[in-house]
Amino acid sequence: MKTKINLLACLLFSISSTSFAQQNSLDKADALFNKFSFYKATNAYKELIEKNYNKDYAYRQLADCYSFMRNPDSASVYYKKTVVQKNVPVEYLYNYAQSLRGIGNYEASRTWFENYKKQGGLTNTSIFYNDDEFINRIYNSKQQYFLKDVIFNTKLSEFGAYEHHGNIYFTSTRDAGVAKKFKSGWDNQPFLDMYVIKKGSTHSVVDNKYKIKGKVNSVYHDGPLTISKDGKTMYFSRNNFKKNILKTDNQEIGNLKIYQATLVNNKWKKIKELSFNNDTYSTGHPALNNDGTKLYFTSDMPGGYGGTDIYYVDINPNGSMGKPKNLGEIVNTKKDESFPFVNSENTLFFSSDGHLGLGLLDIFGTVANENNEIVNVLNLGIPINSSKDDFSFFMNEDGNSGYFASNRKEGIGSDDIYAFDRTPLLKIESTILNKEGLPIENATVILLNSEGHQVAQLQSDKNGKLEIGIDRNSDYTIKVEKVYYIQDSKKVTSKNIDDKTTIIKTQFNLNPIVKKATLIAEFSTIYFDYDDVKINKTSMRILDTMADLLINTFPNVTIKIESHTDARGSYKYNKILSNKRAQATYNYLVSKGVNPSRITEYTGFGKQNLLNNCDSIPNCSEAQHQLNRRTQIFVNETN
Repeated sequence: MKTKINLLACLLFSISSTSFAQQNSLDKADALFNKFSFYKATNAYKELIEKNYNKDYAYRQLADCYSFMRNPDSASVYYKKTVVQKNVPVEYLYNYAQSLRGIGNYEASRTWFENYKKQGGLTNTSIFYNDDEFINRIYNSKQQYFLKDVIFNTKLSEFGAYEHHGNIYFTSTRDAGVAKKFKSGWDNQPFLDMYVIKKGSTHSVVDNKYKIKGKVNSVYHDGPLTISKDGKTMYFSRNNFKKNILKTDNQEIGNLKIYQATLVNNKWKKIKELSFNNDTYSTGHPALNNDGTKLYFTSDMPGGYGGTDIYYVDINPNGSMGKPKNLGEIVNTKKDESFPFVNSENTLFFSSDGHLGLGLLDIFGTVANENNEIVNVLNLGIPINSSKDDFSFFMNEDGNSGYFASNRKEGIGSDDIYAFDRTPLLKIESTILNKEGLPIENATVILLNSEGHQVAQLQSDKNGKLEIGIDRNSDYTIKVEKVYYIQDSKKVTSKNIDDKTTIIKTQFNLNPIVKKATLIAEFSTIYFDYDDVKINKTSMRILDTMADLLINTFPNVTIKIESHTDARGSYKYNKILSNKRAQATYNYLVSKGVNPSRITEYTGFGKQNLLNNCDSIPNCSEAQHQLNRRTQIFVNETN
């Protein structure tokens, strides 16, 4: 992965020999930094700090060195000294916040992201605003990945584990017993080579004899890799070099390229460079889709969204490659996305430090719609992700096992490979119906554990359905409640259920608490304002309850609407007014989902059915008049 760096020039002229020597030391340190020899540069900058020469600048460079070496513990120490300097570039506030995430100090990290934004930082930090909710969700979600150590890790770096035809392929910087092992100036580790070991092998010492046979390993970086389903074609990353001489771009960066190899007599030969490579930028981390028609990869080519992005090319029937296509801003961010992998269901996984995560690089899965368009990305959570770098995800065809790499503290080396077993999450899928078999919306469903403690509470949707995640090998009680219905409950167990089962289905058929007519009568009368046909807020609430009863509790009941006015005004006018009120009531119930066929009639009676003597009493109060301005709903006797 390559990062473009804007360096600060520091040219100080002095006539003293001491100052001249120190300037030479600074130039040497910057030269090492410019060549991405960060390990050696750290020692050079530390010497300058010890000599008290240009300390502020040395602290900045030293912090960046550790950041590029993916060492947040040391980076945070020196970024802390940097951010208090006068006129420090605002980017260092962002870098400090990221390093704090890398060591798991999320509270301090949020503070410095806020400081970065207040100082005019341009990078979108909105993804960090939901940290509290995100961290709580990640750490409290039900675990489905369970980690296992592999026996072939070393004190150096191993990653890119890839299982194929009973073999485990991986990439490593280990000293494999060769006479001379070249080292990378980036982190002072040996260059990467690709290895293979039989799955289930008990050999903990994987040395030179386990290197992949053929011409795919060079004196520079080689790996990671991907292999076609038929096992005949390999794609792999390699440093750009010619005749064992590393080629660099105009910034003296040794870029990566993707190469293709063919299996000939059990050896990988016929190495050729892919057509979309370029000497001026990197392409690497190849990954094939399930049917081998697309090749995904990482690149920092111009025109992307940020540092490195995920791209893909179509592989044509004749083996030629199409043009690279960027996966877009749902996957790619202003930071770095890398290490794509596509599982047997063509779901893309990748690593990123630009999406909301637990620290540095986190592993994400993608969500696609019915058109196979990526619409969202999901953090895989713990224990796959940690506060450090987590990357090079691989999942076997059954989806229940795989590998990834991490430089987390629990490891034995720089980067270690971890195997995982995945037990799919188990959930209860409940359907809440009335006794006629129609769905009940907004029923309250309470989940109790074996000790009677509530562990979840949800509401049923418009189809009467809901889902609740549960633990395996546990006992539960489900209680269902709904106003005007008799409460119901059931015992559910997840014991002795095989790991492939993901859903336990339950169904409830609730019985109403009282007779239809009695219940509906409680919500059968609404009142109108004087000389008005608009339904007021109080009446709206009553009619909302009526609609809910008709739809969810008594779906077979039919009703009729009768509307009346007070005594004021002529018979003709009040007849028209009451008809309009009956019509308004009908329209409102229909707008709330009541089938029009269930309202058999809606009629206005004007002032002919008064409830008091206001037609003959000249001084009736407004309250007495309002009693007459009523609309009533009746259950038809045939119900």
